[in-house]
Amino acid sequence: MPSIPQIQIRQQYGQIGIETINATQEMVQPNATYKVNTTPPQVDIHSPRGELIIDQSKAWDALGSGGILEAMTRIYTQSSQVALQGIGKKVEEGNRLAAIHLGGNPIADMGQQKAFEQHEFDYYGEASVLNVKIDYIPHKVEINVTDGHVNINTHPNKPEVTYHPGKVNISMLQWPKIEIIPPQIDMKV
Repeated sequence: MPSIPQIQIRQQYGQIGIETINATQEMVQPNATYKVNTTPPQVDIHSPRGELIIDQSKAWDALGSGGILEAMTRIYTQSSQVALQGIGKKVEEGNRLAAIHLGGNPIADMGQQKAFEQHEFDYYGEASVLNVKIDYIPHKVEINVTDGHVNINTHPNKPEVTYHPGKVNISMLQWPKIEIIPPQIDMKV
């Protein structure tokens, strides 16, 4: 059997080349600009000295160097008692002289007693550990506070944006084609 001639068809596909460059974006955000002014607080402290009061008049009075008015008052209050004691001594001396007949020497004995006898009034104040009085008066501390201030001025800065667009390059790497190859025909007649 004779062979049937065949047509050959060859096809070549087209090839497209695509090259892309991505878009880029840069963003820079500068810090905000700010200015701070401060006024510090002020504290004024005034502390007056306290008062120390020492009263030692009773101590001086106990030593016999007190006021004359107190000494005279004591002498005055003791004078009636001293006077009564003096009268009592005179009565006792009179009784001793009256008893001279009993023996002894009452005049010489009384003279000897009078030589060493002291007639003093007690014009001293009472001695005590509490005679000196100490009083302390503290004064209040004055504190004045002046408030401080903080002033803040801010200015936001805009962001800086840089944009680089992307690119797409399209090219034909291979064109499409169709090749038809006819068969060889041998015709013999």
